[in-house]
Amino acid sequence: MIIRIGFNIVCECPQPTPMVLMLNVHPTRAGDVIAGDKVICDTVEPLRTYRDSFGNICTRVVAPPRARFVNKAIIRDTGLPDRVAVDAAETPVIELPDDALLYLMGSRYCETDELSETAWKLFGATQPGWARVQAICDFVHRHIRFGYENARSTRTAVDAFREGKGVCRDFAHLAIALCRAMNIPARYCTGYLGDIGVPMAPFPMDFSAWFEAYLDGTWYAFDARHNTPRIGRVLMARGRDAADVPLINSFGAHTLTQFDVWTEEATAQDDGRIDGAQRVA
Repeated sequence: MIIRIGFNIVCECPQPTPMVLMLNVHPTRAGDVIAGDKVICDTVEPLRTYRDSFGNICTRVVAPPRARFVNKAIIRDTGLPDRVAVDAAETPVIELPDDALLYLMGSRYCETDELSETAWKLFGATQPGWARVQAICDFVHRHIRFGYENARSTRTAVDAFREGKGVCRDFAHLAIALCRAMNIPARYCTGYLGDIGVPMAPFPMDFSAWFEAYLDGTWYAFDARHNTPRIGRVLMARGRDAADVPLINSFGAHTLTQFDVWTEEATAQDDGRIDGAQRVA
């Protein structure tokens, strides 16, 4: 399958403002990129990139008073739904690799200490491994009411649990915190997820958040918001939670005045053609 992805984002700043952007395809998908995947600003060149401590691609820029950021890419995908491994077992903490331990600990939006007792009451009797992570996703999917009007940048996993509402990042944060409380490493993911293989959603396209859980030596994608395997996830960044992977980290005030995202299946004839039938206002 070939997928066309991209965005058109416009920010207005009261003065030139340093920013760090995480708006590229993740390096683990670099081999799938057929064309494009270069963040550009129509008033600033060149932009400088680097890799952060989590391996994400970051772009540094001093944004002018009006900055338009654009990225267009064509990427090859398996066309298969998220992998399901119902027999995947939990790895005892003592046997976890060093780099997985970070994702057992509490973080800015995932307060494992406050949710530990609740997690063990809810999921202590479930079968360890895949079934337990799926039970957590089932609970979070039922517990949180999705709505863009519910978005709040300061909402944590505990807040989402208490309020029962939020957006995709809140579903991910609560599921991550509950997994970690059960000694299952979990990490936050952000990227593209279009309506491929499912009915078209009746709202503007956006970036999406999900999480990965570490089972049997492998990181598996889980999505507590949609709670079903999906086709065409394109990872952009990973971290402990949303604080590690902001799309735009601004060192000064800015206002978002335009935000267009597209991710859609392309045809074989579009192989290498970036523009195609992109949806940009």
